[in-house]
Amino acid sequence: MKMVEEEKKLRNIKTKDILNLINKLDDDQLWLVFAESKSLLKKRKLVRSSNIVGERGEHVAINIYNNTPHLPKLKAAIESTQNIDAISNKGERYSIKTLTYPHRTTGVFFGLVPRGSSEKDAQKFEYLIIVVLDNLLQPLKIVEVSWDLFCEHKQWHSRMNAWNISLTKKVLSKSRIIYER
Repeated sequence: MKMVEEEKKLRNIKTKDILNLINKLDDDQLWLVFAESKSLLKKRKLVRSSNIVGERGEHVAINIYNNTPHLPKLKAAIESTQNIDAISNKGERYSIKTLTYPHRTTGVFFGLVPRGSSEKDAQKFEYLIIVVLDNLLQPLKIVEVSWDLFCEHKQWHSRMNAWNISLTKKVLSKSRIIYER
C-alpha cells in the first residue's frame, strides 16, 4: 500500500519541478545527480557506454525505426561490433552517428582507407543514420544516408586521421528523411 502511494506521488511531480530542484543544487550535488543518472541509465539499459549523447541517438534511432510502419526493425549490435551500431531484420548493417544542433558534422569513421589511397573502401555498412538532437537531447531530425552517398560526400578529418560527413543541403537533398520535428 505504501509503495502505491509513493508511485502516485512520483507521477505527480512535474518535470518543471524536478528542473527547479536541480537548478538549486550546488556544483558537487549536481555532479552527484549526473553520476546517479548515468548509473540509472546503464541499469535500465538505455546506455552501454560513457558516450551519453551517442547512446541517446542510437536509442532514439532504433526506437523510431521499430515504431514506424514500413521501416526496417532494428536491433542494437553487440557493443564491440566495429563500424555498425544496429542490424535490421533483413541483415542490413547500420552505423548511427549523433549530432547536437546546430552542429552539422558527424564524429569520425575509423577503419576506412586513408585519404590519397588508391584502394577502394570495403563496404562497412549499408546505411548511416544521422540523428540530430536538440540541447535537451530530444530528436529534431533523423536522416538515412546510403553507403554510396556516404562515400561520395565523406570528408577527411586530418587531426583524427579518419573520415566524417557533414549534413549539407546537398547531402540532405539526396538522403532519406526518416523523422523531422
